[in-house]
Amino acid sequence: MNTAIIGGGIAGLTAAAYLARAGRAVTVFEKAHSIGGRARTEVKQGFAFNLGPHALYRNGAGVKILNELGVAFSGKINSTDGAFAIDEGAKHTMPGGLVSLLTTGLLHLPAKLEAAKLFASLPSLNPADYAQMTVREWLVQTVKQPKVQQLVQALFRVSTYANDPERQSAGEALRQFQMALSGSVYYLDHGWQTLVNGLRAVAEQAGAIFQTEASVTAIEPNEQGFVIHFSNGQSCSASSVIIAASPADAAALVKTSETLANWARTMIPVRAACLDAALTQLPQPHARFGLGIDQPYYFSVHSTIAQLAPSNGAMIHVAKFLPTQSNEAAPVIEQQLEGVLDLLQPGWRERVVAQRFLPRMTVTNGLVTTTPRPSTAVPGIEGLYVAGDWVGNEGQLVDASFASAKAAAELIAQPQHYQATATS
Repeated sequence: MNTAIIGGGIAGLTAAAYLARAGRAVTVFEKAHSIGGRARTEVKQGFAFNLGPHALYRNGAGVKILNELGVAFSGKINSTDGAFAIDEGAKHTMPGGLVSLLTTGLLHLPAKLEAAKLFASLPSLNPADYAQMTVREWLVQTVKQPKVQQLVQALFRVSTYANDPERQSAGEALRQFQMALSGSVYYLDHGWQTLVNGLRAVAEQAGAIFQTEASVTAIEPNEQGFVIHFSNGQSCSASSVIIAASPADAAALVKTSETLANWARTMIPVRAACLDAALTQLPQPHARFGLGIDQPYYFSVHSTIAQLAPSNGAMIHVAKFLPTQSNEAAPVIEQQLEGVLDLLQPGWRERVVAQRFLPRMTVTNGLVTTTPRPSTAVPGIEGLYVAGDWVGNEGQLVDASFASAKAAAELIAQPQHYQATATS
């Protein structure tokens, strides 16, 4: 019995590791020249460039699964030192505790009082109670002061990377924010490529095979399993398939599945514009983090936490969380992000070693709305599974990729056990 995994990102690598360790014959097909997907890291002149800002939640499914698989990584916890709120073109002390809340110029006294009461209550709220409310509905119902509404929405944005309060689930946004409060995040030394390399090593040591520049054009179910067709005209067979790709790619590969087509139509991609900058040193060492309040901006010097730059160097990520219907021109957004750098790190332009602008990067393939996310097993086609950041009911962002990949692998490796569990 052999399994084909389409896609060599975090989800595909995780599924391959679990299946190979369970004794399954596994081949991962990746259309690019290298594996890793959006977790790839490029090193330029000693600076590790992730594809935009990446963070690994300490209490999320990803850390648990990496530990379970024995994938080692090193990183440090994000710090709240040197944090600023950016509002109406000015920077203010970011309210991260009682003292900063009382002293910040971001809020006037009534807003400070409401914010203090709200933040004290957030950890004890039950996210399930708000699963069928949107973030906008929850904010209007819960928060009176407009600036506090903006602050909470900004905190939800940075913890979920999403900017669609009219459709985002308030319960799941709250759950993600609570996880950020309880455990913070890791910034990883040497970038996320370390996870890619570690997962691949575990999978290969257990017998998994990786084929890059293998572009799959179609997957045809038949009585024996599946026939997989490639762009070079070749084909192969598999008894089961995991598609670890976007919903649109999954639907395009299995044209006979109306379920996949429907998932592709209904999924809402989450995107961000990212400016990554490597500097010889920080002009303003005290300014390490910035969060837009009236605008959906993000700024963080990841190299002050993790090993991502040469000695004295700085690796900075600036982002704008894009609304779903964004039609702003890329040059305009790039100027906006450079303006954030001008505000928090004046003089940065003279110290640039390398920079990269990603105008419309996909952060996650499916916004978490009030509608349940797709299941790992594709209904109507036995042996076909999907995995990724848009699949399953556990976690968001990369945690969803890890969790859905593990779930798909377990369904394939031990189908009798999971069928019995489902019916008991």
